[in-house]
Amino acid sequence: MADPAKARQIATFRQARAKERSLGAKGGRLTLESLKEQIAEGGIKELPIIVKADVQGSAEVVADSLTKLSDEKVKIRIIRSGVGAINESDVLLASASNAIIIGFNVRPDRNASDVAEREEVDIRLHSVIYNVTDEIKKGMTGLLDPTFKEVRIGSAEIREVFKVPKVGAIAGCMVIDGRITRAGETQARLLRDNVVVHEGKIGSLRRFKDDVSEVKAGAECGIGLDRYNDVKVGDIIEVFTMERVAAMASP
Repeated sequence: MADPAKARQIATFRQARAKERSLGAKGGRLTLESLKEQIAEGGIKELPIIVKADVQGSAEVVADSLTKLSDEKVKIRIIRSGVGAINESDVLLASASNAIIIGFNVRPDRNASDVAEREEVDIRLHSVIYNVTDEIKKGMTGLLDPTFKEVRIGSAEIREVFKVPKVGAIAGCMVIDGRITRAGETQARLLRDNVVVHEGKIGSLRRFKDDVSEVKAGAECGIGLDRYNDVKVGDIIEVFTMERVAAMASP
């Protein structure tokens, strides 16, 4: 442009618009870790939350408990509350609304997990209502300091159920991803339609007639859950462990 001052003005305006778009997109995606900072900067007046739970009563209690955490700085707004697995529609709504998803005794389905990762949507999974409210309160006050994160190891689909005398139910499974292991501090989670029905340990793991410590994707195996027998064809057994997160040094 012929006028340098006008050119600088336009350039400054365009930079500001680009920054706003960036903050509104993935770079400014709301997470509990960033919540306090965004509140302090005046960028957040309202915290939109999507609640999904295993039963309607739990969904209502979680939603009501979270709404009561609103204060003079930020209002918590439940934009969707429902029953069942976290699905792609929930994640897309969270992405469009810059919302956080709370799952209570439910998990995201495969499509939802993929979309959430791509859109950088914050999904928080819990099985105790106090932990839900405590985590949100810590996020609002800047005290959220996660020391552990869940690391998914693998999952298996139950294809057949065998009743073994003096042992109980053994799930005949196909490992569909990762690996199934009972080593160390691994835990097992039983999912029915992506709703958590049990968490515990794997009591036995067999490949044909042999006891084994690990079975990889694509192989069949028999899984016995420790002191739990209510398994059904179509259920998913998910194996995970909790990994300590290294503390970040203070500036």
